[in-house]
Amino acid sequence: MTAVQRAARLRLMIFDVDGVLTDGSLHYGADGEQIKTFNVLDGHGIKLLQQAGVATAIISARQSAIVEKRAADLGIAHVKQGVHDKRAAFEQLLAHTGIAADQCGFIGDDVIDLPILLRVGFAASVPNGHSEVRSRVHYLTEAGGGKGAVRELCDFILRAQGKYEAALAPYLA
Repeated sequence: MTAVQRAARLRLMIFDVDGVLTDGSLHYGADGEQIKTFNVLDGHGIKLLQQAGVATAIISARQSAIVEKRAADLGIAHVKQGVHDKRAAFEQLLAHTGIAADQCGFIGDDVIDLPILLRVGFAASVPNGHSEVRSRVHYLTEAGGGKGAVRELCDFILRAQGKYEAALAPYLA
């Protein structure tokens, strides 16, 4: 099955955060506050995906109030943070949503993501991801993590589902 065929079946797209929604850099303020930078193109891609009927989720090993805020801003209903057993978090998400694993997609960048990447119907990564991850996915973005990779992926999914033109239509009227 091709990457396009796999993406066409998606009902839920799950995102890792560090290295995917961000470039993987961690910045700390003088008081220890963690600062992350998100890409607005990625955010709009997630919104377009949701509007097209694809549910979205985050599963991340780190715990961050910033991620909670970003997820709330984007309307991402399912957020699991501070998760070191990503397989268990994924199984909980499947049970909660009732969506089958082969109708889910996940984009991750490091070996901690492999338990989900190897189980979903559509696995993706970024070019700056770990080589063990890049070699096992169905789709590798051209853009790097935090640099438009998620938007590229969302556009790919929308095209695969035949929903891309409808997603753009409100902006072309």
